[in-house]
Amino acid sequence: MLRTRIITAIVLLAILLPALFAASPWPFAILTLVMIGAGGWEWARLNGLSQAPALSFGAAIAAACGTTLLALGLSAPPAWCWWLAGGLWVLGGAYALRSGVKGWPLIPQLLRMVLGAVALWAAWLAIAQAKAVGINFLLSIFCLVWMADIAAYFGGRTMGRRKLAPAISPGKSWEGVWTGMAGVLLLSVFWTAVIEQQFKVDSPSLFQILQRQVWPVSTLALLFLSSMSVVGDLFESLIKRAVGAKDSSQLLPGHGGVLDRVDALLPVFPLALALSSL
Repeated sequence: MLRTRIITAIVLLAILLPALFAASPWPFAILTLVMIGAGGWEWARLNGLSQAPALSFGAAIAAACGTTLLALGLSAPPAWCWWLAGGLWVLGGAYALRSGVKGWPLIPQLLRMVLGAVALWAAWLAIAQAKAVGINFLLSIFCLVWMADIAAYFGGRTMGRRKLAPAISPGKSWEGVWTGMAGVLLLSVFWTAVIEQQFKVDSPSLFQILQRQVWPVSTLALLFLSSMSVVGDLFESLIKRAVGAKDSSQLLPGHGGVLDRVDALLPVFPLALALSSL
């Protein structure tokens, strides 16, 4: 299993890194479009569609993203689009988590499919726009989510006592959430004090943009984004538990599916774009 995970990671990096560091943002936008389409297929299967309709759903999401790319190019949408997408995540995520595993299947399937399509489309648009802003900006958002996850994992393993959502994800603890938030705050200081001071970067990071606000606002914004990464993770875990699935698919051998890798990113990217517009 470990060997499979390593091989898959190497292949993914070999595909992602050239697109990420390409001078044009288009290769990365197209590559992530394909991944979002795969995520749409996984979402449809997790929500009761059979193989052919699920493939059609994933293709439709990819087509919607492609149409947006052709129609708007990489021009930034109005800020209210990000606030709307972020607001839907906050309200919808809170409702879904409060309803719990048993409540998710009670939501009409059509509504679940629409919500999934909007979430995936908004996340892809935010990721593509972040790349258009600059690699430093894009990577700072990715690293915020990864730091929240890594710090939460180690904090939960060493200090975790109070379960966060035992019916959804038994391994998560409140202590993990706090250490994840602390890790994000430390990363913000390191990124602006070291990386952006010692290296030539192509754009301001999310951390630098947020620090233009008074410190209580920037701190609360980072804590909020860290907490929303947890919401994204829990939301996908809830859906999988509702249907008895361990992974969203086996598209990425040793790593599960696309949604398993990007679940925490889905709410964070639109919200990061919204907060950076302040």
